[in-house]
Amino acid sequence: MADHYCRKYYLMEEKKTRRRLPSLIRWILWVLLFQFVLINISASIYAYRLTHFYDDPALRVNHASGNIFRKTWKLFTGPKFPKSVITGLPDFAYDTVQLKTGTGILVDAWYAQPDSLAKGTVILFHGISANKSYLVHEAAEFRRQGYAVMLVDFRAHGNSGGLTTTLGIAEKEEVKLAYDYVKAAGEKNIFLWGVSMGAVVVTRAVGDYSLNPSGIILEMPFSSLQSHLKARARVLGFPQQPFAFLVTGWIGLERGFNGYRHSTVRYAGKITCPVLVQYGVNDSYVLKSEIDDIYNAIASADKKLVGYPNANHESLLLNDPDLWTQVVGDFLLNKGK
Repeated sequence: MADHYCRKYYLMEEKKTRRRLPSLIRWILWVLLFQFVLINISASIYAYRLTHFYDDPALRVNHASGNIFRKTWKLFTGPKFPKSVITGLPDFAYDTVQLKTGTGILVDAWYAQPDSLAKGTVILFHGISANKSYLVHEAAEFRRQGYAVMLVDFRAHGNSGGLTTTLGIAEKEEVKLAYDYVKAAGEKNIFLWGVSMGAVVVTRAVGDYSLNPSGIILEMPFSSLQSHLKARARVLGFPQQPFAFLVTGWIGLERGFNGYRHSTVRYAGKITCPVLVQYGVNDSYVLKSEIDDIYNAIASADKKLVGYPNANHESLLLNDPDLWTQVVGDFLLNKGK
């Protein structure tokens, strides 16, 4: 009799468990769905803020700090980035040149001749959230070596128009505008120099527009949009994924391109002119593996790779003036037309 009641009780409990199990699974699935939706909303917000600058010089970027939950919230809601402003003027004479994109965006640039007969022209392109005033030291050194210089503000940076960036996609038009302007002025010996995002844009533009510069100098280019976003998370001490993957997708969706195909490695396969690639050995944003991938992908056989032992993601010229001056000077002299 006791065995009969025990068996009956066991069967009843088993039925209850079976009824509870689907409910538990449904609850877990709802939680996962909620988290998926929430994290995508957060990623879309960050993507928007990263590509839209605010025309407020007083705005300050407050990076994520504190415990992992606070960092998560700060990173995924995204800081507001102010549009960069010109912080100083060159100490050499220059003319202001204004170009226009196909959509009517004003592109502002400084154009300066050297004190002696120009050996050629170097066109300089800055990184994300910077502007042409960040490049005056490099420009001054190019002039000292006898080259005319043109310093360009990308759209949404410095004195150029707009408040929206595509992190290197649409900005290729600025490279072509500047290149065509200098070429139309009669210059045949044209070099393109870019740092960080500027290096990415130069790589993309040369291949997509089939430009034929005497050479290009790429300093600290990131290998892809996703690798750049991984670096942002890494520097803040935050897990790189799924942040980088999701924000890459949302940037592309919001700005109208495939973010996963925004790859400097892919663009490098179209480069056939002489190339000098330079990087900081201690760069916290661009890993050596990224530099190697880009360098190995460059189609040109005429290429050189130079590392700066004590440099982070910074001006390589200011970090090691002697090395930079020698390497860059030799490249310009040997590759000039």
